[in-house]
Amino acid sequence: MRSSIIFIWAMTLIIGCEAPGQPSDPLKLVNTIPLDHVEGRIDHFGLDAGGQRLFMAALGNNTIEVIDLAAGKVVRHIKGLSTPQGVAFAPDSNRLAVANDKDGSCRLYDGTSFEQVASIDLKDDADNIRYDASSRRFWVGYGDGGLAAIDAASGKQVADVKLDGHPESFQLETSGKRIFVNVPGAGHVAVIDRQKAEVVAKWPIKGASANFPMALDEANHRLFVGCRQPAKLLVLDTESGKTIASLDIVGDTDDLWYDATSKRIYVTGGEGRITVIGQSNVKTYTVIGQVKTAPGARTSYFISQTHTLYVAVPHRGNQKAELRAFRAE
Repeated sequence: MRSSIIFIWAMTLIIGCEAPGQPSDPLKLVNTIPLDHVEGRIDHFGLDAGGQRLFMAALGNNTIEVIDLAAGKVVRHIKGLSTPQGVAFAPDSNRLAVANDKDGSCRLYDGTSFEQVASIDLKDDADNIRYDASSRRFWVGYGDGGLAAIDAASGKQVADVKLDGHPESFQLETSGKRIFVNVPGAGHVAVIDRQKAEVVAKWPIKGASANFPMALDEANHRLFVGCRQPAKLLVLDTESGKTIASLDIVGDTDDLWYDATSKRIYVTGGEGRITVIGQSNVKTYTVIGQVKTAPGARTSYFISQTHTLYVAVPHRGNQKAELRAFRAE
């Protein structure tokens, strides 16, 4: 009798435990894409939605990995880069832009042949890239404090905005003209009027520092800022710049995403987890889950059309480099 009670008690504990990939998790692992021969740190991604291609900056490899999402495999390596950090695709001009840390270049490639068609010298630490479809410009953060605009068709630099420190993640409004830029060295978010190419406001980061990743909920006037010291997500009002919420998140975050359909925020961090946050309303946010990934898996890309979050896992010890695809439950 006593042994039966112990067995039932033990099974209750097992069933009650949450494990990654179980229905209780807000994300389910649905696919794993091997990243053979990719070594070192993996940085940011770009998407060709029409061509179902994901571009990954394999910084430690000095390559861009071209991933066919339909086939679920790497189909091309763009070699000869200089510690690539950021990558973005312009579908209207079929141009791929790659920002390089070591030589400070932003290189443009033909999106079909992957032949280099232009190189813009930004001097140092070219980093995050975003594409503005309305003006057909790439915006590139670089150096000790600059945001450059590059015409996608001509490959010429057409604007430059000075900042108070190196820019990390930034977001562009689609219905407005502002760019929100994380400037962790200065401890603020810089607000840029991209038509005037000038800073129009600086919003101090309060209650945390090392503000690196960022996402935007434009419809509800909310800006999500990921901080590393301590590990916090700050929610800012884009009308006033005021912080309206603060939540604990995974450590060493480098990417975060807002899913407007499910009203969720996904935060990936090198600590080895995805923090999933639910948006009950524009003032109320709650951590609804922590999904295990792997140490160093801090960069990611969310594709809203398929509700899929791709997380880059670097090669460490027995853990092979791979891209893990999670889908919302």
